[in-house]
Amino acid sequence: MRQLVFLLVLSSVSFFTLSEVVDNNFSKCRKFFLNSAPPDFTPPAGVSVKPICQCLWDDNDEKIYLYATLYSTTWKIPVYSAYVYNSNKSIGRCDAWYIEPQLDGDSTSEPCMRSQGYDRNIGNNQALNSDYKNSGYNKGHLYPVLHTKNHLSMLATSTLTNAAPQNSDFNQKAWLRHEEAVTEDLKSCKKEAYVVTGVVPDINRKINNRVTVSKYYWRATCCLKDNQYIGKGYYGPDDKDQVKELTIEDLQVKLQGFYKLPNPISIFPDICQKPNRKRQREHPE
Repeated sequence: MRQLVFLLVLSSVSFFTLSEVVDNNFSKCRKFFLNSAPPDFTPPAGVSVKPICQCLWDDNDEKIYLYATLYSTTWKIPVYSAYVYNSNKSIGRCDAWYIEPQLDGDSTSEPCMRSQGYDRNIGNNQALNSDYKNSGYNKGHLYPVLHTKNHLSMLATSTLTNAAPQNSDFNQKAWLRHEEAVTEDLKSCKKEAYVVTGVVPDINRKINNRVTVSKYYWRATCCLKDNQYIGKGYYGPDDKDQVKELTIEDLQVKLQGFYKLPNPISIFPDICQKPNRKRQREHPE
């Protein structure tokens, strides 16, 4: 067994919760991106980002990758998390939140997420549970529990590298309804549904003078329906505190403006930006 065992309330089985800070191409977890292609996103000048492959060690010492995250050590929130949708509404929830020692330079140890207090030097490059205390904000999941398929994937979402400060009313109402609607929409996908969910920061607002608050949440989905790849985009809150649906192309234009980027964003390969394009290979060699 590995160094650290987390005793979990919701299960009699012990798992090691891990993530790996990896190269810029997400080489260990590209399977969570359509055609193995991560979004084309160049962060604003002065903003540092780290790619993370989120994974678990199970009781058989098998490493299981569950999703990917691009994390901003400047904003101390994720830019986006990417996952393959597969929902099981009967999954419970565990709110044991973990941090990532590797983000604060602890590259010599195994890349295990650990609870706050593991090392007093942790926190220079990431959010901590203490940042959220009495902040008035929820820890808003990017990869939500509602879109997980089993206990392992649920546990892997409970890391602060997959969360950003989110208005509690929006999180528990409009955004939750949106996640439920996406669940219904993706049920008709013929094969895997690829999802990228991100956060636009409000650079003028921070909790604990450290962690940037989310200004917008956004989501992009793509899957095969009726022999065509269909993509949809969403962002919120809009001017009515709701989640707005739009095309992938329009979402990318919105995000370029929201992030104030000189270069366009490409969330998915072109295959998902043109709904009339016929099926192509999902995983080219």
